[in-house]
Amino acid sequence: MALPVLSSSAMKFRRVLGHFPQELSLAFAYGSGVFRQAGASAEHGETNMLDFVFAVDDTVTWHMMNLLKNRSHYSFLKFFGPKKISTIQRYGAGIYYNTLVPCNGRMIKYGVISTDALIEDLFHWKTLYVAGRLQKPVKILAQNENSKLQAALVSNLKSAVTAAFLMLPESFSEEDLYMQIAGLSYSGDFRMIIGEDRSKVQNIVKPNVAHFQKLYSTILQDCPQVVYKHHLGRLEASIDKSPEGQFTQLMALPKTLQQKITSLVNPPGKNRDVEEILLQVAHDPDCGFVVHQGISGIVRSSSILQSAKTILTAGAKKSITYSLKKLYKMTKGGLKKIS
Repeated sequence: MALPVLSSSAMKFRRVLGHFPQELSLAFAYGSGVFRQAGASAEHGETNMLDFVFAVDDTVTWHMMNLLKNRSHYSFLKFFGPKKISTIQRYGAGIYYNTLVPCNGRMIKYGVISTDALIEDLFHWKTLYVAGRLQKPVKILAQNENSKLQAALVSNLKSAVTAAFLMLPESFSEEDLYMQIAGLSYSGDFRMIIGEDRSKVQNIVKPNVAHFQKLYSTILQDCPQVVYKHHLGRLEASIDKSPEGQFTQLMALPKTLQQKITSLVNPPGKNRDVEEILLQVAHDPDCGFVVHQGISGIVRSSSILQSAKTILTAGAKKSITYSLKKLYKMTKGGLKKIS
């Protein structure tokens, strides 16, 4: 199955790629500068910072080439060279961001992640940082013919559906499903308390249901528990909430999430295997809540470490500017809800 590439006028985003070294296994644009969010005007989308992620096979070489082309994008870490930058990149969520970079008349932020780290996150949800972004609509700008990466992209979408099924009730609407999926990578993220609009998930999904449909339609059509009436744009689901059904779904979850669930449920000193513990969780009426707690544990750790790393990678001045912009967006979202 091919991962859907969301089309439309992507030329302005692809032009940005011309400013960077071209050795990319995957490049995509995401966020409110690419897909309109509820409560934001069309003009606001045209002024929002554009967010990009670049996956590269050799991070040291890529950063070396990018330092030659775009040295001003980096904080003081540029003085330590590409090897040190690549080492720092591996901490937290395994991605190195340069932010508040002027490019083609817009401000952009771009993250660099190694192809191997991305594949691991997509398959196993090690940090759910970039994997979480790819569970929502993105604009794919470049992708090489790496079959393992392609399989990992599809696996990540299937895992998102499975996790959502475990947390949703037996019957739910299509929008409920996309809300649950879009919220996965925000579960446990401390920035949702300080720095993000608390209506973020709803704002992402409501104006972009058609994009979510394009991303997930093939997976849902192949899912035996779902009747997906694509021509009507409607989904009818009846999820098997029996212990057997939930156990099957738990066993299909990414490895890191299974380990998190195991650590939550297994008392200290008891040495039981993962399968035995997941069987216990499958019989628990709060199975969905346990899955949610496991996801929150993954996201919490990676978001804290990644945010702390931003002070180094962006520098103090840019970090403060970026944080103030986030706080402003959060406050504005809160005021809209009050009014």
